Amino acid sequence: MAVDTVSGSTTRKDRTFLGHPVGLAYLSFAEAWERFSYYGMQALLVLYMTQQLLLPGHVENVAGFAPFRAAIEHIYGPLSPEALASAIFGLYAGGVYLTPLAGGLIADRLLGRTATVTIGAGLMALGHFLMAFEGSFLAALACLLIGVGCFKGNIASQVGELYAPGDLRRADAFQIYMLGIQIAVIVSPLVCGTLGQKVAWHWGFGAAGVGMVFGLIIYLAGRRYLPRETIRPRAARAPREKLLAHEIKAVAVLILVIPILAATALGNQEMFNAYMVWGDAHFDLEFFGEKQPVTWLISLDAILSTITMVASVAFWRWWATLRREPDEVYKIGIGALIGALGPLALALAAMKETATGTKIGLGWAVAFHIFNDLGFANVFPVGLALFSRASPRAIAGLMIGVYYLHLFLSNMVVGWLGGLLETMSAMSFWLLHAALVGGAGGLMLLFGVAFGRLLAPQSEEERG
Repeated sequence: MAVDTVSGSTTRKDRTFLGHPVGLAYLSFAEAWERFSYYGMQALLVLYMTQQLLLPGHVENVAGFAPFRAAIEHIYGPLSPEALASAIFGLYAGGVYLTPLAGGLIADRLLGRTATVTIGAGLMALGHFLMAFEGSFLAALACLLIGVGCFKGNIASQVGELYAPGDLRRADAFQIYMLGIQIAVIVSPLVCGTLGQKVAWHWGFGAAGVGMVFGLIIYLAGRRYLPRETIRPRAARAPREKLLAHEIKAVAVLILVIPILAATALGNQEMFNAYMVWGDAHFDLEFFGEKQPVTWLISLDAILSTITMVASVAFWRWWATLRREPDEVYKIGIGALIGALGPLALALAAMKETATGTKIGLGWAVAFHIFNDLGFANVFPVGLALFSRASPRAIAGLMIGVYYLHLFLSNMVVGWLGGLLETMSAMSFWLLHAALVGGAGGLMLLFGVAFGRLLAPQSEEERG
């Protein structure tokens, strides 16, 4: 029998999984396997394109690639294989933040979440398996983009619906849910990356596909424990609330901040793109006489990201005991300035390599990841909190979708920036990223001075 999320009686009694409804276990493990497949594939994508797929003798095998390349070069101009790989990555990585908007509409108005998630998982598994064949590369990307759109937001929304409105376990549930994702991000590059780089590319992509199949099986196995859902026809929906004047101003300011947020994310989003290609060639990855996969650095980043996230939360809690904690806008600015030190460390490492002629030690990579992750901890979740708090309640869900548009823009820019690695020195390339991220941090601080009052926390009476 489906869980009754209206009365909440079932969820209050169900404490089968770590004190939570058993449905949380199924959703968490299904999402963990989906993230395993997603990040495993993404860690290999640019390396695969630059080291095999886009080279002569291989690119001719990709069905429909000639018109696809012509369309990209119509926008970017003539591109080398490396620059083309970066542009394709940008389009794909940006697209995964657009398709969930359509996936949410399909679930809400046509199919329901269960059917939409199932279709999305099936398409993603198919996409990963199609990645194992050169000819079906573009079809694979299309399946993955559509699949992520159907899966990503619709499974997360079911976590909250496991609980009645007054059930305080909801926040803890999302922490458990996120923990599963973090574990998947750590493990997937070690498994898929190692298979792809050390055995064969199709082994890595195949492992990602198997992971997605596991996720789909787990989701379907737990279907009877998941929230009951209804699809509301358009005529049955309540009329939209009109926005007040101060709410309209707040929305305008939040939209204006999107391009700045996109710039703050450039260093972090470049990690799966040019950083992989450059790092594979320039980092000293030799251990016990054998070169190790550069994709392992993604696992290192996931570990450090977890540590820095906890450290950042602890720091601000300590700071709040001494003086007033800054608003979200200022935290984002501070985070971007810290994050800019990451690509700056890579620029210094590149300068040292040029001067000495020796490969770059992994200490520089660790420095990049620590600074980048400290910045990320004070940008991405803080930005999400800002949009969640400052958005008018009538369009809160829509504004969260708007927030993710900054990652779409960032990845599109990253796709273009990655192609510059061929024409710029590595030191200049990473200095450019440091300047863009740091400049965005400075703009964010100025933005707080100019518009902070419009986004400042308000009482319920002030919010209307």
